[in-house]
Amino acid sequence: MTSSNSTSLDVAEAKKILEPFNCINSQIINSEAEKAKVREAVLLVAENSDYQMLGICAGSPEEGLAALQTYTEALGYQTSLDMTGVEGPIYIKFNPKSGLSYFSSYEGDYRGVLVSCQSSDEDGINEMYGHLPLDLFS
Repeated sequence: MTSSNSTSLDVAEAKKILEPFNCINSQIINSEAEKAKVREAVLLVAENSDYQMLGICAGSPEEGLAALQTYTEALGYQTSLDMTGVEGPIYIKFNPKSGLSYFSSYEGDYRGVLVSCQSSDEDGINEMYGHLPLDLFS
């Protein structure tokens, strides 16, 4: 998948862009241009893997659901999750292969989205990137 930018990435470039999102250190995106490159990189690695699982660490159910919706739409998935009556920080897990989603309270400090690319082919992409911005696809 390519963006409407004048440049497009290859898989190696996409992985390099996503490398700082190593699930341990927080990476800050400083500009809309940088955000667009990260978005393009996520879409490219997703296109080159069989499917992607999402883990969302958010400060509220509303924030988590918004991230879930924008990421699943961008990746070509559909999901629905009813979190009526839930309050406070939350963790959401989404697995498109099984169609299952669940959520639980989250006491950690991280905020963002984990994208775990899964491939059955050993040459495919089997990497996890995160914590990506909750609003990356907003």
